[in-house]
Amino acid sequence: MESAVQGRSGRSAPRRILVGTALIAIPAVVVVVVLGLGSAYEPVSGTAAKAADSGPDTYARLLVALPVILGACYLAGMLARRLGQPAVIGEIVAGILLGPSLFGIVWPGAFGWLFPGGVVSAINILSQLGLIFFMYLVGSEIDVDAVRRRGFTAVTVSQVSIALPMVSGIVLALGMYPIFGGDVGFLAFGLFIAVSMSVTAFPVLARILTDRGISKTPLGALALTCAAVDDVAAWCLLAVVVAVSQGGAPSEVFLTVGLTLAFAVVMVYVVRPLLAKVLTRAPESAVLAILLGGIMLSALATNEIGIHALFGAFLFGVIAPRKEPVLARAAGKLGSVTLTLLLPLFFAYTGLHTEFSLLGSGSMWLWTGVVTAVAVFGKWFGSTTAARLTGVRWRDSLSLGALMNCRGLTELVVLNVGLQLKVISPTVFAMLVIMTLVSTIATAPALSLIEKFEKKKSEKDQKVDRTS
Repeated sequence: MESAVQGRSGRSAPRRILVGTALIAIPAVVVVVVLGLGSAYEPVSGTAAKAADSGPDTYARLLVALPVILGACYLAGMLARRLGQPAVIGEIVAGILLGPSLFGIVWPGAFGWLFPGGVVSAINILSQLGLIFFMYLVGSEIDVDAVRRRGFTAVTVSQVSIALPMVSGIVLALGMYPIFGGDVGFLAFGLFIAVSMSVTAFPVLARILTDRGISKTPLGALALTCAAVDDVAAWCLLAVVVAVSQGGAPSEVFLTVGLTLAFAVVMVYVVRPLLAKVLTRAPESAVLAILLGGIMLSALATNEIGIHALFGAFLFGVIAPRKEPVLARAAGKLGSVTLTLLLPLFFAYTGLHTEFSLLGSGSMWLWTGVVTAVAVFGKWFGSTTAARLTGVRWRDSLSLGALMNCRGLTELVVLNVGLQLKVISPTVFAMLVIMTLVSTIATAPALSLIEKFEKKKSEKDQKVDRTS
């Protein structure tokens, strides 16, 4: 029996080889025949030439540009930390140095090769996506309960720290408008300058407080709460500026503002409870996808309303539940990609549109100095005065004024919105970028100076007490 089976298998082996060979050979023959028949067709005239002359390979150039941007931002951020500054300062500077202000001057050929138009457009798209995710993260870090607990002091300080810079910004805009206003209406120009004077960077401020070990102190808690209220108010004001700049008749502006308020009500009273139910019942693998969908749909809604997409993402972060560990893990995953990859692209895109050469004359630098002085004084004086009047001691009031002057990344986002809407010119943009860098870089040294002065004063008082 066994020998019979072996005999049949031995006879069937050549058949299996023959069948296998046929299954390979027949398709190969068909392919060769079809290719031979197709070769009789003539190519359409000029098609290959057009494909060859379509410009640089954007995808390949982008794959070169991304590591350059990420590497420059990482190295600059590491250097900034060693100098006692938050890493974001180094990343902002790296983005500017990669732009026409330095790289484009020192090595114009390499600059043009690395950042052709297609690559810049791709960087813009990726950076805008990163900003949407970043604004969600900023909104999700705002502790609404802390704002309620600190109530009067936090709201008073934050609102005065917005109101006084806005007033000084409007006055500044009156002087700037005849020179830099262009064909933009004064209402949109003046409101934007006012808003740009009143911004505080909540994420950068939180990083400075953590690095200095004072985030859990009364001063740190108050500063974070004030910055959170400041952020919410600033984005609401920016939404009004966008509505004014894009709306034609006053009725259209009021319609945009009304739709924005309706959207906020729907988000708080409809989306928030619905989202809490969905996220707590969804499997962990689906949580991040739900968050991403919600962020982008909220951004789309505010974009269609007529204000910026960033406002929708920010509001979605404010109303999103955050107490569940699974949500914290999902936000952490989103934050890793956003902060590591996408935000450095935003810094690079900002740098590509920052041309300090536009400030070549002495008068332009004088205006830059005036803009910086008005921004720093208005924010510091307003915050310090309001804090002191609400019972905060002098040292903490001065420190709070210094902290509220930290504009950082949030200010750059606001400035890019103004540049995209053409509310401000590239020259004003460059001035405001310098103001942002100076006011943010000055935050940590100002805190150290206040601490040093307070320490010397306390030592002097102790000596007086011992001698008396």
